[in-house]
Amino acid sequence: MPSEILAEQIAAKLRRDILRGTLLPGDQVKERDHASEMGVSRTPMREAIRTLAKEGLLVLRHSRSPIVVQQSFKEISDAVAVLLALENLSVELACESATSEDLARIHAIHDEIAKEYDALDALDLFEVDMDFHTAIVAATHNEALFATYRSYLQRLWRARFLSARQKRNRDRVIRHHAALLAALEARDAKAAKVAISIHLGNLAESIRPVIENEQAN
Repeated sequence: MPSEILAEQIAAKLRRDILRGTLLPGDQVKERDHASEMGVSRTPMREAIRTLAKEGLLVLRHSRSPIVVQQSFKEISDAVAVLLALENLSVELACESATSEDLARIHAIHDEIAKEYDALDALDLFEVDMDFHTAIVAATHNEALFATYRSYLQRLWRARFLSARQKRNRDRVIRHHAALLAALEARDAKAAKVAISIHLGNLAESIRPVIENEQAN
């Protein structure tokens, strides 16, 4: 297997361990030990660790093992403010630039969420939900926007998952996504911005109690 693909698979495994809480904030990720546990060499493990550090899930330390990041609420809130601005810009540009294939892709993800919501576990559901939002950004066909959005999405990945896991609500998610999809299909940027504001406008405050509770324990 090519080293790059193996590194991606290792990163995916470690990412899910962090999101599920198998690896907690402050825990060390020991390159040699984790490579041995997974039956891989240290080279792809090192690349996987670098990937997760770029995503903001790990903190690299000189001559010491990296640790799982523990973000303050201020850091998360600041990143959320930028992410919301990017979401607003994305729905506006997607209304202008989305192709019929883009809209079909977004619709398919929406249908998958509606169909599988109760069957998926929290992490699988969260990942499909993030696919929905990422597909909207991809529909802008703006590479600079997409790269910036992915950076902030990754930075907030863990905090958003913890919040989503505690506030699981099928009717709310389906209703909000449906309103957003309808606005995109109508090419109605104003309605799309209203829909994204309703869906994500309280994101920072929904994350706050989860982070504050975690840091208090």
